[in-house]
Amino acid sequence: MSSGDLESAAQLAVEAATAAGADEVDAWCQDSVERTVRVYEGAVESMTEAGAKGAGVRVFREGRSGYAYGSDLSEDGLRGLARAAAASAAVTEPDEHSGIPRTAGAAPVDGLLAPGLGEWTMERRVELALAVERAARQRDPLITNVEDTVYSDSEARAALANSNGFCASFEESQCYAFAYAFAGEGADLMTGMGFGVGRGPDQLDPEQVGREAADRAIALHGARQPTSRRCPVVLDPFVAASFAGIIGRTLSADAVQRGRSLFADKEGQRIAAPAFRLVDDGLHPEGFATAPFDGEGVPQQTTPLIEDGVLRTYMFDTYTANKAGRDSTGNGMRGSYRSPPSVGASNLLVDAGTRGLDELLRAAGDGLYVTSVTGLHSGVNPVSGSFSVGATGRLIRDGELAEPAREMTIASDLVSMLEAVQDSGNDARWIPFGGSVKAPSLLVREMTVGGS
Repeated sequence: MSSGDLESAAQLAVEAATAAGADEVDAWCQDSVERTVRVYEGAVESMTEAGAKGAGVRVFREGRSGYAYGSDLSEDGLRGLARAAAASAAVTEPDEHSGIPRTAGAAPVDGLLAPGLGEWTMERRVELALAVERAARQRDPLITNVEDTVYSDSEARAALANSNGFCASFEESQCYAFAYAFAGEGADLMTGMGFGVGRGPDQLDPEQVGREAADRAIALHGARQPTSRRCPVVLDPFVAASFAGIIGRTLSADAVQRGRSLFADKEGQRIAAPAFRLVDDGLHPEGFATAPFDGEGVPQQTTPLIEDGVLRTYMFDTYTANKAGRDSTGNGMRGSYRSPPSVGASNLLVDAGTRGLDELLRAAGDGLYVTSVTGLHSGVNPVSGSFSVGATGRLIRDGELAEPAREMTIASDLVSMLEAVQDSGNDARWIPFGGSVKAPSLLVREMTVGGS
């Protein structure tokens, strides 16, 4: 469906829900298609093309809210959804903070849809995926296998209308490729991941993706368990982005209001070293979560969260903003039409510094360079911020990378870690797994490393 068709569908749903007795209504309609290619040992393992189309209608009546969704965008289907949403609102508890935004709008955002994506055949997509795998396999004799080589892209259109007269839509595309390479055999087998992201496949470099997977695996070949210590730690962008995503979740106004954030009641206070700055930027042209408006019709914006080490604000949607007596920050995010909006980050950006990785390593002296962690998303206590997670990487000796290390843990708590951020690198990159995050390497003055 075109964006205009989706807008018409959303408006029809709003009109139908209003006729069914709703005080306030919004309707989100979307149409998307995703294509994925997996290859293994020079052949196609699987190839899929799947579409998703549907609408979600949110109704408010006398302080009560209801939601219904479905995939039928015909007139009868939309009217049925509107009636179902209105009926569900009749049986929920009233909440004075519920409702659609008082004002809505769309920020100017361009370049979200890659030109020429529709001209790419599945054969060309397969060729790109095969090029990734080939680059990894041919990188070095130590590479013994390459698994889970994937290319994927998607195109989506979304429209939102509400009972206050707002109606707008946008189109966007995303693509990525990744591979896992294995170096060595038996007990010495180590893995490395490489990936690339962009709006369209023309922005991907399959050679770079494959080489990165191989190089990260080779760098860990022969890894052994280090001795336990307290030392400086350099987090590579993969790991820094994972921590940024965790920190972002603790800065959700919903987590704060539910008492599930260690940063509750910390606005205006110093919670990090000046070297650490975190921004939620819903307008960044390269971000996968960039859009002119959020899932409620509030214009997305650039919101400094931690600046000069000080917690400036939390991320709010309309509900949490009403509860706090302030304005939404444009963070009412939707995963799809199947669920109503809720507070979430758009694009999280950790500010990059000016120093290269070699300079961060020299500043660390003797320590640990962490290239991957396991269990982070389940291993962080959201109230205390404490964590102890598995890690792999390289030892740092006399300011240079030394032997690879594995079967170890890194432990601290988020507050202590943020206060110990000494510097950031100039190697920031987008890490699209688990959110849309851009982060550089981070030098942390001290963490506990658990080994032998």
